[in-house]
Amino acid sequence: MAATHWLDISLTLDSITWHFGNFGEPHLVVETEAGLQELGLQELALCFHEAKELMLPLLAQRTETDGDPNELLARKGLQARADELNRRTWALDDLGPRKSVIYEAWTRYARQHPEPVFSP
Repeated sequence: MAATHWLDISLTLDSITWHFGNFGEPHLVVETEAGLQELGLQELALCFHEAKELMLPLLAQRTETDGDPNELLARKGLQARADELNRRTWALDDLGPRKSVIYEAWTRYARQHPEPVFSP
């Protein structure tokens, strides 16, 4: 679940597709997706999975001259797909000022499952 923190930062500052440019390390990606599922954020997990399927193959081919992820998406003709994923994800995270769907889920999870969260 802790891996979802970095996704929350990406959604606040950038987008779900940009997230993979900063936090695309394979183990972190697996842990983030699992954390979203554990938190009960199935729709967000689906967006994350779709963004992963779009971005990881592109980023694996990226060279130093390719620029940022948005430039790469545009050059490959995939910007519209990325924009749609970003809009869907931001809509799920639109809880109001200073609210986060991920951190709200952390609170809900801790209340429902205090033993694994607070046990020594």
